[in-house]
Amino acid sequence: MNHEFNLYWVDMKYIRNLHNIDDRVYIVSPQSGKQSRPCLGIIINIKGYKYCIPLSKVKDKYDNMSDKIDFTKIIIDNKIVAGINFSRMIPVEMQQLKKIDIKLRKHDRKEVIKWKKKLKQELDWCNQHRDIIINKANVLYNKYVSDEYFKRRKDCLNFPKLEAGCDKYNKK
Repeated sequence: MNHEFNLYWVDMKYIRNLHNIDDRVYIVSPQSGKQSRPCLGIIINIKGYKYCIPLSKVKDKYDNMSDKIDFTKIIIDNKIVAGINFSRMIPVEMQQLKKIDIKLRKHDRKEVIKWKKKLKQELDWCNQHRDIIINKANVLYNKYVSDEYFKRRKDCLNFPKLEAGCDKYNKK
């Protein structure tokens, strides 16, 4: 299965539900001022679950960070433009996802065009590094669930607990 990645919005109600299970789940709501943060639609399969890996805006601290098992910088033209936070990936079902349309339209406003071009660049980068991203997510997940002494464990969301929450939410 070698499909290209897409970008998705994750349903706010679902995100709030997961946030109640593990308060380190990135909250996406107007109240938190983060309603425009999409989750990178690297909808990968890990142990029978679909996982969505969040894309974060570039932050000053990224300059001093190196890529690790739980984080990768997206660098385009020698400039850090975003980050991929594997430690914050969440289990999802397709009904919680809405694909982000990054196709440019004649009627798009200037700021929308700029935003879509930025997302397209980041998505292109992710598709070029697809195998590395999938491998990294799987290695992190497997280390988390199999090694209680895994050094980066405390930085990760509780994947099994979130999977149980995903199952419960989707049985409604």
